[in-house]
Amino acid sequence: MKPSSNCTKLKIAATVAVASIATVSFGSVAFGAACSGYDVLVAQTAEMTELGNGHSILTVRQQSVVITDDPNNIYNLTTGECAGSILFLPDGTTDASGHCARKDQDGDTYSLTWAQEPGKPNGIWASLGGTGKFEGRSANGTFTPQVEDGTMSASTWQGECN
Repeated sequence: MKPSSNCTKLKIAATVAVASIATVSFGSVAFGAACSGYDVLVAQTAEMTELGNGHSILTVRQQSVVITDDPNNIYNLTTGECAGSILFLPDGTTDASGHCARKDQDGDTYSLTWAQEPGKPNGIWASLGGTGKFEGRSANGTFTPQVEDGTMSASTWQGECN
């Protein structure tokens, strides 16, 4: 779909960003174990820049909470911030990427990267590092946007975690 106005672009971008940013988290502690859950995001800032000739870019910052399917998972109820950009291309598709940094109630932190290629309904995520209980863990997988209202969004995510 090709956005026809800034309002439409912002809504599409918020959906992509929230879904993309939101879904880049992970769970399980066993090596190579399947992990899954939800990422719920609330937009804090969004700034659209019109570049001309059908190109524009949206930069976003969101607050996030990760809910794992296993309530005992170390990633369950971790919170933090995600930031990224969504490039709108002349053909109406988007290319999105960014990072998230989260912490648990003990103050241990982890970070990840996420991306969603033009025309793809799902995105990918991968862990970058962590401290405390998250140190030395690796994880990667996919995410799928589920719901978005312009300010809040939620995505499902799944992958392999250790």
